Amino acid sequence: MSERIAPVEPPYAPEVDAHLRAAMPSWTQAPPLRLFRIWARHVPMAEALRALGHYILGAGTVDPRDREIVILRVCARCGAEYEWGVHAVSFPPFLKIPEAQVRATATAAADDPAWTPRQALLVRLVDELHDTARVSDALWRELAATWSETELLELVLIVGFYHLVSFTVNATGVENEPWAARLPGR
Repeated sequence: MSERIAPVEPPYAPEVDAHLRAAMPSWTQAPPLRLFRIWARHVPMAEALRALGHYILGAGTVDPRDREIVILRVCARCGAEYEWGVHAVSFPPFLKIPEAQVRATATAAADDPAWTPRQALLVRLVDELHDTARVSDALWRELAATWSETELLELVLIVGFYHLVSFTVNATGVENEPWAARLPGR
């Protein structure tokens, strides 16, 4: 599939430029991501999405390693190679998530030995929400024994937000970033 909505290209209008500068991490000199440049076609919408994304990635209560396992699993289950590939390269090295676990987010079930018991719960959460749009009482009890109510709400929010991201990249056909990883099996 070719890109259905082209990303904005430089030179950017001042409000687009300001948004894209705010959307990218301050520590990087990389050009704005293609997805951000697609969303920037409507800056008010892009700003709302940026605010939630920044909360999840920078101000949330969930342990960053847990967050990334969830994000990678959601993107893999949705077949969202663009977003899986960006996250697979950008976060695991800093969070010390082994390559085998990154790959397992796309290839392994929750009972795979790649996962710790804690991570297996996260994979089960993503899979159950993805498959049923619900969390069973039994799984919720297991999750609640490990994460606080606030963290549980945030985990569900992360799953939902990255479904939105996955739907966006899949529907628009956004091209992969040249430096991003490829989704295993593609």
